[in-house]
Amino acid sequence: MLQEREDLGEHELYYFDESGFSQSSPVPYAWSPIGQPFEMTAYSHSRRLNVLGFLSRAGKLVYHTSTEPVTTETVIEAFDQFVAQKDPDTFAIVVLDNASMHRSKAFRRKIMEWMSHRVHLVYLSAYSPELNLIEILWRQMKYAWLPLSAYLSFDHLSKEVCRLLDGYGSERTINFE
Repeated sequence: MLQEREDLGEHELYYFDESGFSQSSPVPYAWSPIGQPFEMTAYSHSRRLNVLGFLSRAGKLVYHTSTEPVTTETVIEAFDQFVAQKDPDTFAIVVLDNASMHRSKAFRRKIMEWMSHRVHLVYLSAYSPELNLIEILWRQMKYAWLPLSAYLSFDHLSKEVCRLLDGYGSERTINFE
């Protein structure tokens, strides 16, 4: 229903979520030429780049990064930035999960303010992350798009993640049709 109304031009539809990127590669194995094994340092603890993103089926991506733990305040900051960059005449619906920071008192206090800027929130059913399309972006980035060389240093990882995010919609896209 929300996607159909978006297709009719009644509103823009965004999917919001957070994801973390660290030097602990999620890729359990990789191809390498015979006799030339590719070895990587195993990191049990490494810094983490947290990405909070708003993704539309039309290819728009608005994101916020932080190396600090994601808190309610971090999420509010990301939403405030999203609202500030959004066309004020456009009605936007943001689909998000039921994480505790999305249901906190501080977050709920901001909802009316965001609604006054034509941003409305819709919560997914509990335990249904597969309905949040931005999860597909996180999976593609971690398992397909990030080169193994990105994991050699945290700075390199951060640059590669931001390069992928900045290039989304032009260099790489996901077809949600």
